[in-house]
Amino acid sequence: MLRPRWIAMLGLCLVVAGIFAWLGQWQLSRAIDTDPTPPGATEVVRPLAEVTEPGEYLPEPLVGQLVETSGRWVPGDFLLVESRFNDGVEGYWVTGQLRLADPAAPTSVAVAVGWAPTAEAARRAAEQLDQDAAAPSAETVTVVGRLIADEGPLPPPRGSDPQTMTRMSPAALLSWWHDTEGLDVYRPYIASQTAPGGLDDISSPPPDEGSRVNWLNIFYAVEWAVFAGFAFYLWYRLAKDAWEKEVEEMEDRDATA
Repeated sequence: MLRPRWIAMLGLCLVVAGIFAWLGQWQLSRAIDTDPTPPGATEVVRPLAEVTEPGEYLPEPLVGQLVETSGRWVPGDFLLVESRFNDGVEGYWVTGQLRLADPAAPTSVAVAVGWAPTAEAARRAAEQLDQDAAAPSAETVTVVGRLIADEGPLPPPRGSDPQTMTRMSPAALLSWWHDTEGLDVYRPYIASQTAPGGLDDISSPPPDEGSRVNWLNIFYAVEWAVFAGFAFYLWYRLAKDAWEKEVEEMEDRDATA
C-alpha cells in the first residue's frame, strides 16, 4: 500500500469519495425545508397574478392556495368534466373560460364552476351559463377558489363520446375553447368556492400540511455516503489482491526451487 502506484490510487479514491460526500451533503441540504410555508398560508386569499404567471407550473407549496381574480366568461366555453367526486359522490363539473380583466394581453384561466350529480343537470347549468355570458348585460365577475395543478389530459374511455373529458386539464379545455388566437393561459385551474344556481359548491378542503423532512433525499444522502466508503474499500481490495498475487508467485518460485 506504500508503493507509489497504490498511493496514487488512494489519491484518486479520495477525489472520488470527496465528490460523493459533496453530493450527499447537497442531498441533505434539500432534505429539510428550512423555510416552510407558514401553517394556514393557503387559506389567505391572494390575487392570482401574485401566485403564478400564465404558462408556469404551480410549485408544490402553492397547490391549494386560495386566489381571487376577475374577468368575463367566454360564451360557448362551459364544458363538462366527468368522474368528479363531491364528498364521495361521483358527478360532473361544469368548467368555463374566464377571460381576465387586468392583463394587457388576452389571458384566460380555466375555472371549475360547480358540481352536478347528473350529466343532464350539468348540461342544463352549462347552457344557462352560456346564455348569461352571451347576454348584453353580462358583467365582470370575481372568482374566489383554490388554485390546483393541471391533472394532465387523458383520452376518452373506449366507446364513449370523443368530447368526453375525465381529467381537469386546461390544456385539454383549451382545444375546445373559442377565441384563442394569441391567448395566454394559466397552467393550473381554479376550483371556485361558490357555484351559480343549478350547481352545488365544489368540495375543496384545505391541503394537508406537508412534512418538513424529505425522507427520499435523506435516503439518497445515505447512498452517497455508502458509495464514498466503497471507494476506499475498492482501493484496499485491489491492493490486497495484488499483494496476495505476489505472495503466491513467491511461494510458487520457492516450491519450484
